Amino acid sequence: MATNSMDEDWKTKPPYVPPGSAHPHGDNFEKKIRGACHCGRVSYWLQRDEPLASKFCHCRDCQKMHGAPFQWAAIFKKEDLAFDKGVDGLQFYSSGKQKAEHDLPCKVSCGFCGSRIMDEGRNMVLLFPGLLHFDGEEKRKKFDVQMHIFYGQRVVDLPDGKPKWSGLDDQSEEMDEDVLKVKHQYK
Repeated sequence: MATNSMDEDWKTKPPYVPPGSAHPHGDNFEKKIRGACHCGRVSYWLQRDEPLASKFCHCRDCQKMHGAPFQWAAIFKKEDLAFDKGVDGLQFYSSGKQKAEHDLPCKVSCGFCGSRIMDEGRNMVLLFPGLLHFDGEEKRKKFDVQMHIFYGQRVVDLPDGKPKWSGLDDQSEEMDEDVLKVKHQYK
C-alpha cells in the first residue's frame, strides 16, 4: 500500500483505529451498525445509527469508479466509523492523481474482493450503505436518499421527488423535476 508521504500518522486516527482504548471514543465507541465488504475480510462498525446526509451522486467519476449510473453515499464524520483491523486489507486510490495511494480525498476498497467501501475526505467519509447490515427496515430507512447531486451529468432519469442539483448541493443550480419530465417527453 502506497502513501502520499513518509508521514503515516493517518493510520493511527479514525476511521482506521479499531474500537477500544486507542480510539478517540475509547471503550465508549458504541457499535450500532455493522458493515463488511463482499468477501468479509474488511469489516467495520458505525457508532451512529443514521448518516449526516444520504445522496445519490451522478458525477462521471462515480459512474466510472462504480460501473453504475450513480453512487449511493451516506456521509459520516471519520470518528463515527471504526475498521476492525485498522488498515489491514484495505486498498487506497487517489482519483485526482490516478495513483494507488492514500492521498486525500481518496477511494477505499477491499484489497481482496475489490468492494468499494468509502470515499475518504479530510474530515468526513462517504460510506456506501449497500455494505451495511441493517437489523430491520426502520434502521435502513434512516439511510434513505435525501437528494441527487451532479444530476446534470446523469445517464438515467430518476423522477422520485427528491431535490436534484446540477452539481454539489447548495453550491449549484437546483433542477426542476417537472421541467425535466417535460423535456424528457420531447426527446
